[in-house]
Amino acid sequence: MLAKQRQAAILDRVRAQGGARVGELVAQFAVSDMTIRRDLNVLAAEGLLFKVHGGATLAMPSSVDEPGFAAKSSLQPDEKQMIAEAAASLVQPGTAIAIGAGTTTWALARAIGSVPDLTVVTNSIPVADELARGSGGATVILTGGIRTPSDALVGPVADLTIRSLHFDTLFTGCHGMDPHAGLTAPNLAESETNRCLIQAARSVVLLADHTKWGNIGLSSFGQLSDVDALVTDNDYPGTELQQLSEVVGEVIRSGEAHDG
Repeated sequence: MLAKQRQAAILDRVRAQGGARVGELVAQFAVSDMTIRRDLNVLAAEGLLFKVHGGATLAMPSSVDEPGFAAKSSLQPDEKQMIAEAAASLVQPGTAIAIGAGTTTWALARAIGSVPDLTVVTNSIPVADELARGSGGATVILTGGIRTPSDALVGPVADLTIRSLHFDTLFTGCHGMDPHAGLTAPNLAESETNRCLIQAARSVVLLADHTKWGNIGLSSFGQLSDVDALVTDNDYPGTELQQLSEVVGEVIRSGEAHDG
């Protein structure tokens, strides 16, 4: 296979899966680690993908790009599942929680389906549907509102509902997290609804994998210092995870035991 053909095939895989690891590409194309890294350098220089530690993801989106729910579901599915399972250990029976819209929080809804006596506020139809199928018998309060491409319910109706409520813990995701911009979303209305959720919660748990670090959406809805616990993975290059641990209340890495 010529280099250009291989690079085109690599790009197809990254576009289909949202990302690829160097080891996976080495096995797929039966070439050396160095060859794959050169290919990734070429594609990154052309702005076709974004190099990350150990692999590559889709090129950095613009601040207003808003992928649909199905498209986001295909990105980092293993990491999201592990993060959701770690976050589920923080959900206590008999509490009132809120779950924001997103694919990682949707995975959380699956993971807590059997937790008894929960009251759950959510602005996500997929989250509400998932909890309705659970065996725990959760009381679900769906905010109502205008549906976004990412299946979030937002706008004045959602905001008014949330402002009338108080809950113990908010479990939320984000489009991006940045040391200066904080927590961001690409949709102005969704950002305002997320801001209302944070204000109504006694504590905030952020579910976000490493690909969210450094992404900046159009609108900020909170600061990293608003986060009481960040549940994330371990795939951060350099000292970025250490940077986060100095700002948020606590960092919980998926796969590690948590004392609660």
